[in-house]
Amino acid sequence: MPLTLPFPSIDPVLVEFGPLVIRWYALAYVGGLLIGWRYLLRLAEGEPKVMERQDVDDFLLWATLGIILGGRLGYVLFYNAEYFLSRPLEIFAMWRGGMSFHGGLLGVGAAIVLFSRKRGLNLLGVCDLIALVAPIGLFFGRIANFINGELFGRATDVPWAMVFPRGGPLPRHPSQLYEAALEGLVLFLILLAIDRLTGARARHGFLIGVFLTGYGAFRSFVEFFREPDAHLGFLVAGATMGQILSLPLLALGLYFIAAAVRRP
Repeated sequence: MPLTLPFPSIDPVLVEFGPLVIRWYALAYVGGLLIGWRYLLRLAEGEPKVMERQDVDDFLLWATLGIILGGRLGYVLFYNAEYFLSRPLEIFAMWRGGMSFHGGLLGVGAAIVLFSRKRGLNLLGVCDLIALVAPIGLFFGRIANFINGELFGRATDVPWAMVFPRGGPLPRHPSQLYEAALEGLVLFLILLAIDRLTGARARHGFLIGVFLTGYGAFRSFVEFFREPDAHLGFLVAGATMGQILSLPLLALGLYFIAAAVRRP
């Protein structure tokens, strides 16, 4: 048997008081939202001025609803439509898991559009600010996936492979950590560097383009190491659902970048 790293035995439940259960996964969502909110407040103070403090405070609720509702509906439609069509009431059983980043992205996108129109804000300017914040939530979410031992990678013999409790006896890629590093940390640093060094916020739409392109590329890459969902497997030309859903993000991101560069 190849050398493997031990999977850290971390209880997915952080605190339990009778019927009250606080899980790491839920804490990741809360932590990502709160830290993102504080960072967005700081970003909103810079130029060009896009959002006021009150706008940032109010948008937190909109973003939360967009993430939860969009993430759940995205999982239902993209990953398990047949199952939920036969059991529609289970769509609301969110405590059993099942969220989709691509669905959450659509939900937050809808929230940004509606909120910007309601407040009379520059839509692309708001998108750029949210793009700078989004990798924070991605990082915490993937760490929570790792703690839960879910969304693990394909079988491998690399020295850092792990045997996941839900993944059978074979050592596997810790693909959740790959995603946390690339979609979270690396993408955050790329966006931060572009924002600080180039003043890209003056070209509305550029940063959201970088975020969509970066996420689409990183997610498509990590999918080569991540085990596809058992009930879906490999789809068209051996691609996974994650790769198929990321292709439109790549195209849209490149479009936003090109449009921003052409804009005076």
